[in-house]
Amino acid sequence: MRSVVASVDMVAYCGLYCGGCGAYLKEKCNGCQKNAKAAWCKIRSCCMGKGIASCAECNEFADPKACKKFNNIMSKVFALLFKSNRPACVAQIKELGLEGHAKKMAELKKHSLKP
Repeated sequence: MRSVVASVDMVAYCGLYCGGCGAYLKEKCNGCQKNAKAAWCKIRSCCMGKGIASCAECNEFADPKACKKFNNIMSKVFALLFKSNRPACVAQIKELGLEGHAKKMAELKKHSLKP
């Protein structure tokens, strides 16, 4: 089993912290950035296409909630099921930067801030 460590490589494009995710820790997933199977994720594809590390860097939408890729019915179901708060994670990235977000999430040993 992997341990939770602070790494910007573990910050998902949507702001979640893969380094604190149960699937990642159990070695069932390599995280968003290195997961070729995550090609279905529209947020990941969008960020990769724009050459940005996360939605926090998007200059098309100041608030990710205005983006239909980020904020839709599936994202709301995902948030409920996995008790995640991607908007809060994006806000934290904007405040602390990717490295600061990774450090904070590793300290908390969580994949997301509380909803």
